Amino acid sequence: MTLMDDEFNVTYITLGGLVDVDKYKYLYFLVVFTAYILIICFNCTIVSLIWIHRNLHEPMYIFIAALLINSVLFSINIYPKLLIDFLSEKQIISYSACLLQFFICYTLGCSEFLLLAAMAYDRYVSICKPLQYSTIMRKTTVSIVLALAWIVPVCEIAVPVILSADMKLCTLILNGIFCNNSLYNLHCASSRARTIFGVVGVIVTALFPLLFILFTYTRILVISYQSKSKNVRKKAAQTCLPHLMVLFSYSCLCAYDIIIVRLGSDFPKTARLIMTLQTIVYHPLFNPIIYGLKMKEISKHLKRLFCQTKVI
Repeated sequence: MTLMDDEFNVTYITLGGLVDVDKYKYLYFLVVFTAYILIICFNCTIVSLIWIHRNLHEPMYIFIAALLINSVLFSINIYPKLLIDFLSEKQIISYSACLLQFFICYTLGCSEFLLLAAMAYDRYVSICKPLQYSTIMRKTTVSIVLALAWIVPVCEIAVPVILSADMKLCTLILNGIFCNNSLYNLHCASSRARTIFGVVGVIVTALFPLLFILFTYTRILVISYQSKSKNVRKKAAQTCLPHLMVLFSYSCLCAYDIIIVRLGSDFPKTARLIMTLQTIVYHPLFNPIIYGLKMKEISKHLKRLFCQTKVI
């Protein structure tokens, strides 16, 4: 179904990714609303603990807080509109709003890779160059890294979004439940400039950070293995394992988005919906749980908060 508001010259797109929405709309709403509340509560709890407790005002925890703030912003960008769609007769969105949702979604997505790279470097310096840690990871350095982790993706994603704004649409039915890479399939023709910027964006904000992370953790693994100190190995395991788990899960979800969604693979609608729901639910919910359970200092404060046990 396609709609056009002639008075304001607004083009509306139909979101066609839901399965049997009329039959299961209340179930969809309940499940997604519950996930939304849990995501907001879990992430905000960890961020608040990092903000309140001074012993968590270290680069590693600051990067974790930034990562969790990204999860909150991503959820705010996706969930309210999705919840409204579940209870609406027509699942539609204006093209301009779709571009904005796309922009926010992928800006935060690219930012996440850069933050994970910053966390990997922080662990590398902490474990492999402990005597130089305070000199290298200063507050100014952390602030610059955080700024770049958000500014660089904004600049890179803005270009293809601006190029897409005036492109002619041949179909107004989006094969998804929110505005992701499937948006490109609506256009009548592909843009060479947009494709180039897209490839450059993937290389700069995803591939390079990923390779850097793998190189960094390989170095940490080698140095930890060569070290005779059990404390070094224990520290490497305690602080690096949560980051690697988050990186692995996030990389798998990004691979799905690029391979299945962007390339338009022939994928059953129900399976596509399940995978998309995992993308918006699993990762934002997985992050605070992993960091809350696996990071020793955060775990201590969580136990004190919820169990009222004395931390020694």
